[in-house]
Amino acid sequence: MDITCYLLAIVLFNLQAYETYGQCLRGCTCVEDRHGRSLICMQESAFGAIPENLPDDMTKIRIEKSHFTEIARGAFSQTPALENLWLNFNDITVINSKGLEGLGNLSELRLQGNKLRSVPWTAFEDTPALQILDLKHNQLDVLPEHALRFLPGLTYLDLSFNRLTVISKEVFQNWPLYQKLQRPQEREAATLGANVVLALHDNAWLCDCRLKGFVEFIRSLSPPIILMNSYLTCSGPDFRAGKFFHEVELLACTKPVVSSPSANISAAPGANLTLRCLAAARPEPAVRWTYGLKIIRGFHDALTHFNPDESTIRTLLAIPSVQAADRGVYTCTAVNFIGNSSVSVLLDVHSPAGSQPLPLPGFVAPPAAGDENVYIDIRIAKQTVRGISIEWHAALDRPAETWFSIHFGRAGNDKKEMIYVGPGIHTYSVADLMPATKYEICVTLKNQAPRPGQCIVFVTGSDITAMEQREKLIHIVVIVLAMVLAVPIGMYACTTDTKFACLEGIMDSWKNWRRGNASPAREHERQGTFDSLQAASDEGLVVKDSSEDRKVRRRSDDRSYKGKADHSRITAELY
Repeated sequence: MDITCYLLAIVLFNLQAYETYGQCLRGCTCVEDRHGRSLICMQESAFGAIPENLPDDMTKIRIEKSHFTEIARGAFSQTPALENLWLNFNDITVINSKGLEGLGNLSELRLQGNKLRSVPWTAFEDTPALQILDLKHNQLDVLPEHALRFLPGLTYLDLSFNRLTVISKEVFQNWPLYQKLQRPQEREAATLGANVVLALHDNAWLCDCRLKGFVEFIRSLSPPIILMNSYLTCSGPDFRAGKFFHEVELLACTKPVVSSPSANISAAPGANLTLRCLAAARPEPAVRWTYGLKIIRGFHDALTHFNPDESTIRTLLAIPSVQAADRGVYTCTAVNFIGNSSVSVLLDVHSPAGSQPLPLPGFVAPPAAGDENVYIDIRIAKQTVRGISIEWHAALDRPAETWFSIHFGRAGNDKKEMIYVGPGIHTYSVADLMPATKYEICVTLKNQAPRPGQCIVFVTGSDITAMEQREKLIHIVVIVLAMVLAVPIGMYACTTDTKFACLEGIMDSWKNWRRGNASPAREHERQGTFDSLQAASDEGLVVKDSSEDRKVRRRSDDRSYKGKADHSRITAELY
């Protein structure tokens, strides 16, 4: 008897163990050791999303190569005992801000080899015990200042092999663990314990003034905070590419300061002129020249770095063969993320003694004698519903110095917009034009009037916008409603009751109306019928036949139709 009870207990124990292991997901392996139960899913494309029926007693979950794209809200909320979560080599691009909800015991999170471009760092409020965070081989390009604020117990952070270019030192100065280690007593105690490891190598670090604080932070690191790879290198700008952080000296960022050697310049007609602009700023500013309200394209710019700060740009604007139309104010503007600055240069074109008065600015000058034989081949490169792109070719003696003028406006309108295009540019595009409108565009040498063969006339397409479609739809609906409202109210009663009987009544009424129109003598009778129809109630308009009456009438119609068919057949047989 004792042996029987013993065997029965063994069987029950095995059944219980089988049921426990039977809860493992299909395509996965469940393992139990002294640390708890583990779920390992390494099968290629095993899941399209994180499974919803995860066993609730798991302490470690490893799902790789399943190629799901999102960690949804509360994806692991049913596994509160989870301590280690590995989701490497999937295609995760989005983490919900509540995607780690319910993981208060999580100490290790690995997301290596995914496609994350950003991380909702506030999600780590739900993981106060997190110590290891692995984000290497992703596509992170931004690290906000509050990123580490919710990771007070982190001892390993891997951000290597991402796309980080510029981050602020405040990212680490706001880290509770870093702030804690700045206190001498805490630092001495931490020195005796484990180190804090940061992996920041193999990113596209842009070593300009914006990275100054971060470079200083890296240089100041000492145990217990250490770098996995202490040789961080610059990827840009070009003159610093490949240099180590400890080899570069970065200065603070500054707002652009722009200057010009001369604020007023006078020139004779036909002279070649160069305007100069110096812009000092950190980081390197973007520089542009404007004439009036138009941005000048295609100007010659030379980038020169002056020691020791390498932060000055010299820009040259070449104006070949100055004419009266070139008179005016030229503005050089430099812009970076801190601000902008500009300087203006006034150009005056004076008339030589004894010559004709120079035309006023805004009027097109007549062509010069040497330019009369210049041929410009212009053609349409691309045309859309609301735009056009043109390109041209001209045989020039000095192509590096010759400017062009684009004349553009509605066809038939003498007043057209004129745009200057610098040397070396042979294409121009116009967009956002009015639909179904005729335009004319011409290409000439600078300040010349258009000649035959230098213009193209085109018509934009008919673009029916969504608003116009809605207006047409509303118009159709109004017409339909007007037609429906013109039908007597009895029609609606008919359609809601007996369709076939009502339709038969309508057809009979229509036939009577046609016969009435054919006979003027029945005008009074039609009027009386119409009046009685209007005065009748809805119940009177609709003959509510019983099902038996309808069957009798249909049998009668069938016999009538059969008789007609027999008569037709007899007639056919006679012939």
